[in-house]
Amino acid sequence: MQARFNFGKAAPDAYKAVAALEQYVQESGLDKRFIHLIKLRASQINGCAYCVDMHSKEARHHGLSEQWINLMCVWRESPVYDARERALLAWVDAVTKIAETGAPDADYEALKAHFSEEEMTKITVAIGTINIWNRLAVGFRSQHPIDAPLKAA
Repeated sequence: MQARFNFGKAAPDAYKAVAALEQYVQESGLDKRFIHLIKLRASQINGCAYCVDMHSKEARHHGLSEQWINLMCVWRESPVYDARERALLAWVDAVTKIAETGAPDADYEALKAHFSEEEMTKITVAIGTINIWNRLAVGFRSQHPIDAPLKAA
């Protein structure tokens, strides 16, 4: 796969607008663990290699476990996520695939059981923001960096 073009250079004002939304998410007061969960799960759903690579590394850097990161793609089958995380993961799935799901009442009620209306709004903005980044990165084929290979011990 080859990058199509650098969207940040092509439309710096558009990039700045999305970056400002990202800054809002980072400063919104949402638990950083939830922001990592939102970014990684939506990026998995959207098939964004660039963002999955970046957000897996960020989550690891911020102390989230390998198991927590690795099992997110199969979260429904793993007990590693607590009730709040499971409600949030279901909401990320529903909102990211909104044309398919219509944001089901059951997913909304599960989210509502754990988060305030303010938090739910901020969570949904965070989901929308990573979906914008994913659409830019996938649409224009942004390439993630290749890590240096590990040497055998």
